[in-house]
This record gives sequence, structure tokens and C-alpha cells, in this order.
Amino acid sequence: MTHNYLKYWLAAIGVGSITLHLNLSQYWGKPGFFGHSLLFWLVLMLVLWEKRTSLQLKSNVTSSFIGMSLLSLVLYRSLHLFSEDFFLRVYPCLSFLGWGLLASGINGLKQYRQEFWLLSFLAIPWEFLYIFDISQLTAKFSTFILWILGFEVTRQGVWIIMPTGSVEVYNGCSGLRTILQLLGLSWILLTLISTNWQQKVSLSIAAIVLGFVINGIRIALMAVLVALSNSAGFTYWHTGNGSLIFSAIAVAMFSAVCLIVIPQKNFQT
Repeated sequence: MTHNYLKYWLAAIGVGSITLHLNLSQYWGKPGFFGHSLLFWLVLMLVLWEKRTSLQLKSNVTSSFIGMSLLSLVLYRSLHLFSEDFFLRVYPCLSFLGWGLLASGINGLKQYRQEFWLLSFLAIPWEFLYIFDISQLTAKFSTFILWILGFEVTRQGVWIIMPTGSVEVYNGCSGLRTILQLLGLSWILLTLISTNWQQKVSLSIAAIVLGFVINGIRIALMAVLVALSNSAGFTYWHTGNGSLIFSAIAVAMFSAVCLIVIPQKNFQT
């Protein structure tokens, strides 16, 4: 098999594996999992494209057999999923391991360290964060924002109460989703860019703080809209495109923090 012919086969197998995973992820029902999967797969493909000329594509019969067997197993398992199946989390690492064995053999796997580290983010069951119920903390922060702005507001537990309306802060709206989104971006950045441990810690803390603060501002805005009996506005900022605007603001602010924390020369390495 010629080198170029091998490249085409590897590209086809890789794209097929990614497409299948993304298709299955849409119907899994885990909030944000499809978005994270799409983002991390895109970054992985960009990384592979950047290093395409330096990759050692040389496998052997044993490695190729193991790689094809692993890919076949992943394909078979993908056709037999359960509603609460952890397999979709480990799918990316397993399928990429099979692809790596097929492409470069066991000895060549070390050149894919970045890619494996990227995909490990998807394997972590980030839902465990929801055991930390920060709804009351979010309600306190949003109430404080409204008080600072001069609104007549009180709080009872997770309820933000204004004279003409009130909102309840559920755990799902406490900011954990935004925090996870920014942690994912920091994971990508810290994987691709050389940083020291202080910078790694700073960016991780920034992701958590920014995610919490920006979501707290959104909750405060929704409390005002409820007080004004603006149900359309509440729906827009709660589940409509308004929530995406706040996500975009969070990403933009996190990007600004990254430019401050990480020297420009690091982005050029």
C-alpha cells in the first residue's frame, strides 16, 4: 500500500469514527456533551493537520490487527448503546487509540500525546460537579448584584424575591454549565500552549470565577424581567438566544484573561 493511499484510508476511517460519535452524542441527553465533543474533535483534527508532515505513519501486522480489532469493537459497541451509557465518554480515546495503532503502531503512539490528553477531557464524567449544589451561593450573588444596583430585593434560600415577582435558582442554572464550558476551553489552551503551573492554576481559577460571575449577572437580569412581568424577555435570556449571548461574553472575557496571563511569545511556540 502506497504512503498516499494509506493516508486516504486513515483519513476516511478517522472521519467516519468522528462522525459516528458526534451523531450518537446528539441523542445521548447529556447537557453540553455534543458541543464539547464537536469542539474537541475539531481541535484534534487541527492539531493532526498541523503536524501531518512530521507524523511517522509506519505500523506493523500486530499493531494493525490490534488497531482494527479495537475499532471494530468500538463500532459494534456503538450499535448497542443504553440510555445511560458511559461508553460514549471513552469512545473518543478508544477509537483514537485504534486509529493510532493502525497508523503508527505501538511505538508511534507517543507522538499522539497531545491528542490523547485532549480527548481525555471527554472521558471525565463532569456531571459529578452537579453534586456540589451552588444554587444558594448563586442566589446570594445575584441578590447582591441587584442590591448594589438599587433594587428592592430579598432572598429566601434559592429564591430571589422582588416586590412584584421572584425567581428560583435551580442547580442546573447555578452556573456550573458555564464553568464547565470555560474549563473545557482552558483544557484545550493548556494542552496546546506551553505554560507553567502558576499559569495553569490561574486559568483554571479564572474559568471557574468568570463562569460563576457571568451566570450570576444573567440570573439577576432574569429576576428583573420577572419583576417587570416580561415573560418573553425571561424566556429569551433563560432558554433562548440570550443564554448563548452570555456564553459568548464568558468566552470573550476568558480569552482576554488568557492574553493577560499567558505571554504572547507562548502562543507562537
